[in-house]
Amino acid sequence: METGFRKWIIVITIITSTIIELIDTTIVNVSINTMSGNLGASLEDTAWVITSYAIANVIIIPMTSFLAEKIGRKQYYIGSIILFTLASAMCGFSHNLWELVAFRFFQGIGGGALLSTSQSILFETFPVKERGTASGIFSLGIIIGPSIGPVLGGYIVDNLSWQWIFYVNIPIGMMAALLSYIYLKPSKPSTDNRRIDWLGIALLAVGIGSLQVILERGETDDWFAATYIIVLSVIAALCLTILVWWELTVEFPVINLRVLKSTTLSISAIMTFVLGFGLFSAVFVFPLYSQRIIGYSAFQTGTMLLPGTLMAAMISPFLGRMLQSGLRPQYLIIIGFLFSAIFGFMMSGSNLETGGAYFFIPLLFRGVGAALLIVPLTALAVSELKPSDIPQGAALNNMMRQMGGSFGIALINTYIAKRAAVNRTSLISHITASDAVTQSRMQGFINNLVAHGSNYLRAVQQSVAALENTVVRQTFLLSYMDAFLLLSILNAACIPLVLITIKKRPAQQTPVKMTISDH
Repeated sequence: METGFRKWIIVITIITSTIIELIDTTIVNVSINTMSGNLGASLEDTAWVITSYAIANVIIIPMTSFLAEKIGRKQYYIGSIILFTLASAMCGFSHNLWELVAFRFFQGIGGGALLSTSQSILFETFPVKERGTASGIFSLGIIIGPSIGPVLGGYIVDNLSWQWIFYVNIPIGMMAALLSYIYLKPSKPSTDNRRIDWLGIALLAVGIGSLQVILERGETDDWFAATYIIVLSVIAALCLTILVWWELTVEFPVINLRVLKSTTLSISAIMTFVLGFGLFSAVFVFPLYSQRIIGYSAFQTGTMLLPGTLMAAMISPFLGRMLQSGLRPQYLIIIGFLFSAIFGFMMSGSNLETGGAYFFIPLLFRGVGAALLIVPLTALAVSELKPSDIPQGAALNNMMRQMGGSFGIALINTYIAKRAAVNRTSLISHITASDAVTQSRMQGFINNLVAHGSNYLRAVQQSVAALENTVVRQTFLLSYMDAFLLLSILNAACIPLVLITIKKRPAQQTPVKMTISDH
C-alpha cells in the first residue's frame, strides 16, 4: 500500500500502460487498407496483423498470475512493458507483412501481460477500503483504450504513415518502464521449488490460440467450409477440455481454476463476457456503419465516440466511491445493461438520412453504460477472493472480457453477412420491371443523366448501376440495424440474470466494501 505522491505516480503509470495496450487492439483496424497497399499484401492476409495480436493477448492473460509469481511482479511488469515497446518498434521497422505479423504477436504477449498485472498492482497500491476507487480508476483504461484507438489511428494514417501507429508507443513505453522501476515496490520471485506446469501452458497456448484463429478468420473463410477451420475446431475442443481437467487435478496449475468456486467470480465472469461482447462489437459495428453507409472518415467516426468515452471516464472514479460506500454493485450493473440496450435500440432506428447529431445521445448511453458495467464487475469479480487469489481472479475476469470481444466481433460479423443475404433477397423481390415505383425511379435516373449530356443507352446502364448501388446501401443499412438490435436484446437479456442473483443470494451479496474488508 502506497501513499501521497508515490501512490499517484504509480496510478498514472499503470493507467497509461493499460490504455496503450488496449489502444493497440483497435488502432490498427483503420489502417489495414494502407498497410495492405504499402506491403503488397491482400486485405485477407493483412488482417493477420489484428489476429496475431488478439491471439497473443488471450493466450497470455490467464498465465499472468503464475508468471508474475514465478518471476516477481515488478520484474514481470517491467519486462512486459519493455517487450511491448521493443515489439512496437520492430513492427514499425518491418519490411514485409509476415515480419509485422510476428512482431505483433510479441507485442500482444507483452501487452496482454500488462492488463491483469496492472489491476493487481492497483489493488495492492490502494488500501482495502479504497479498492472500489481502484476498480474505477482501472476501468478508465478499459473504456478509453478501445474507443480512442480508431481516432488516433485515423489521425495518424491521414497525417503521417502507418508506421507511426507503432512508433508512438516507444516514448510512452520507455517512460512507463522507468517510472515502474523507480516507484513500484520490489517484489521477489517465488522461492518454492514447485514444478512448472508445462503441459498446462502447452494446452492453453494451443487451445486458446486455435479458438482465437477460428473466431478471427472464420467469417473470412466461410467457417466450416474451410478444412483448417474444422481441424482447429477439433484441436481447440480437445485441448480446452483436457486443460480444464488437468488444471483441476494437478497440484500446481498454471491457471488456478479453483478460484471459480467463488460464485461471485463465476457470475461476474459470465457477465464480463457479455460486457466484452457488447463493448468490442459496438466499436466494430459503429465504424463500419458510419464509414460505409453514412460516409464519414475514420477520424470523424472516432471523434463521434469521444463524448461518450469522456463521460464514462468522468464518472468511473465516482462509481468506485459509491461501491465503497456500500452500494450493491448489482444495481449499477442493471442500469449499465439497460443503458447499453438503449444504445443498441436507438441505433437500430437510424436510416440513410440520419445526421451525426443523432448519434450523440445513443453514444452517450453506450459510454455511460460501459462505465456502469466495467467498474462494478471489476470490483465484484474479486470481492470474495483471498488476497493471494486476487491476481488469478483478475486474470480470468480480464480473459473473459477479451474472449467476449473476440466472440462478439466474429459472431456479429457473421450475423451481418447472413442478414445482408436475407435483406438483399427481400429488397430485390420488390424491384421488378412491372413495379411502378421501380419504373418511376429508373425513369428519374435516366432523365437526369440525359439532361446532363449522357446518351440514352449509357443513361440506362448508369441508372441500373445507380439502382444496384442503392440496393447495396439499403441492404447493409438494414443489416447493421439488425446487428444493433441484436446487441440491444443481448444486453437486455442479462438484466434478469442480475435480478436472479440479487433474489437468490441475499445473504452473500454484502456490499463490496464489507466483503473485501473481511479479507
